[in-house]
Amino acid sequence: MNRLSSRASAKVNLTLRVLGKRAGGYHDLVSLVAFADVGDEVAFIPGGRLDLDLMGPNAAAAGAKSANLVLIAARALAERVNGLKLGRFELTKHLPVGAGLGGGSSDAAAALRLLATANDLKIEDPRILAAAGETGADVTVCLQQKARLVSGVGERLLPPLRLPPLPAVIVFPGVQLATKEVFETHDESGLESLSGSFADHPESGAIPLERGKLIAFLNTQTNDLTRSAHQLTPAITTVDERLYRTAGVRLVRMSGSGSSVFALYDDMALAEKAATEIRAEHSDWWVSATTLR
Repeated sequence: MNRLSSRASAKVNLTLRVLGKRAGGYHDLVSLVAFADVGDEVAFIPGGRLDLDLMGPNAAAAGAKSANLVLIAARALAERVNGLKLGRFELTKHLPVGAGLGGGSSDAAAALRLLATANDLKIEDPRILAAAGETGADVTVCLQQKARLVSGVGERLLPPLRLPPLPAVIVFPGVQLATKEVFETHDESGLESLSGSFADHPESGAIPLERGKLIAFLNTQTNDLTRSAHQLTPAITTVDERLYRTAGVRLVRMSGSGSSVFALYDDMALAEKAATEIRAEHSDWWVSATTLR
């Protein structure tokens, strides 16, 4: 079989509510998730022993190969599928690490998609879903890379939503935030949600699917981890303020546990103009004009 490849798109939390903490340390969440047109690239060459080659502009920040979620996901699936055909993965790391964009989870999901193709498995196969859940809380939603509401610790997925394309700029200021630390700071603060009762997140049927109405709706929602992330690093505040000064901006919000921040616009010309301006001013920031879907 020839070399297979798949893009591992950045995951963006358009909304994020923290409902509470479970006994095991995980948190119950509700989040409207979308995916960007920018991401990592994962390739798979079937045959031989399981291996991984790391490359790309952010490969050095990806950590030890043995701890990479691509290999962890592949091993988790191999434990569930007798005779699973393995091989060598190539991960080209474009997304920044520790940025709240679900890069590692999306990489793992791409590896599972490629293994499914190479082994004639359906992506809905319970063994693939189990391997995804074991690998990480966000891996399951990244399998199909479709916008939807997720809840629980990320394992409960509502049906996909056909969101309108959302022109966007994503900015990572180069400061990594540990998800665990952000949640711990959130728990210690005891702060209530910025947008009302924790349990009030609208269901899928209440989310408008026309761009202008959707953006207006998103402005009534929040990311509940924002204040704890801002407390941990002032860089997020700096990014927020710069994005708010761009022409035509409709929404500015942190994604996931940070420290990436995204901004929404009515068209790609405005997004690209904003990205160009910010890159010129902050060459040390990772900046991407993209579309969220």
